[in-house]
Amino acid sequence: MSEIINENANLPEDEEASENYITLTDDNGEDVSFEMLGTVEYQDRLFAVLIPFDEDDDGVVILELVPTEDPEFEEFLGIDDEKLLNEVFEEFKKTYKGEYEFE
Repeated sequence: MSEIINENANLPEDEEASENYITLTDDNGEDVSFEMLGTVEYQDRLFAVLIPFDEDDDGVVILELVPTEDPEFEEFLGIDDEKLLNEVFEEFKKTYKGEYEFE
C-alpha cells in the first residue's frame, strides 16, 4: 500500500461513510477499503492500524503515516520490517486495551 487516494470511496453498501473508513490503492493499482482501528505513535513515528473490509482477511494491516505537502493528506507507507510491525502492534494493544479483544 502506498498512498491514500480517496477517503470513503467504494465502501460496502451497508456501511455509512465515516472518517474511520478509507480506500487506498495498492501496488497493483487495486482499490482496497479499510476501517481504521486507530493510530499509535512509536519511536517518534505515527502508524495506522487498519482492518480490511475483505471478509476473507481477518488480520490487521499496519502502515506508517507520513506527512505530504498537502496538510490535509498523509501518505500511507507499507512496512517491511517484521520486528517493527510486531513492536507497533504490541504498542497498539497497550494503547487500546479494553477497546478491542486481541487473540
